[in-house]
Amino acid sequence: MTTKLTLTVEKNIIELAKVYANKKGRSLSDLIEAYLKTLVQKDKNQDELSPTVKRLLGSVKAPKDFDYKKELENALSKKYSR
Repeated sequence: MTTKLTLTVEKNIIELAKVYANKKGRSLSDLIEAYLKTLVQKDKNQDELSPTVKRLLGSVKAPKDFDYKKELENALSKKYSR
């Protein structure tokens, strides 16, 4: 069941969004609904990895003796020490 929703958005953003939707062959309502679904899904699965991270998983092999805590500490120390 669909329900009408009234939004207040800057005029130039609406115009740009309509052009974008038209280029994609979709309605503005469809784009907004899809975006809201992704927000709700992300909130629902907060602990779940993003699709980008999932694709990268396993693509880099660290040495067996790699200590990420030590490396992170070294990197942060180097970044913030003056």
